[in-house]
Amino acid sequence: MRLLLAFLFTLTCSAAEHPELARVHAANDARVAAMLAPTREKLEAVLSPDLRYTHSNGQIDTKASLIDSLLDGSAKYLKYDFHERTVTFPAPGIALMAGRFDVKAVVKGNAAESTISFLAVWRLEKGEWKFLAWQSCKVPPAAPAK
Repeated sequence: MRLLLAFLFTLTCSAAEHPELARVHAANDARVAAMLAPTREKLEAVLSPDLRYTHSNGQIDTKASLIDSLLDGSAKYLKYDFHERTVTFPAPGIALMAGRFDVKAVVKGNAAESTISFLAVWRLEKGEWKFLAWQSCKVPPAAPAK
């Protein structure tokens, strides 16, 4: 019954009014902070054990492989600036975040700076929002005006 009531509430309120919106944004802010200044403790706290992270180059990481790459320095994020983030709640305990951001990273010694479009999936696990999935692609530079 509790799950049904939560689902009905989700259907009747807008994402901007959803009681979990601030917590999802806080969890995402904690994830970004953990990726910019990684420690095992911070990453473990925000990433789901079931994480599937698809980078804009098509590489796929699990929770373990993403943590390893951040801690061993083979991937280092230097800038993570959002242009847009929208959150929807399609089902109880699930939040979808979509948007764009500018990123600067060094991956295996190669520096790159891009604008990225993304879809992130968050799942409520034991009362905490956990980062479950990520799919992203590079946004091509705007064509010059003619």
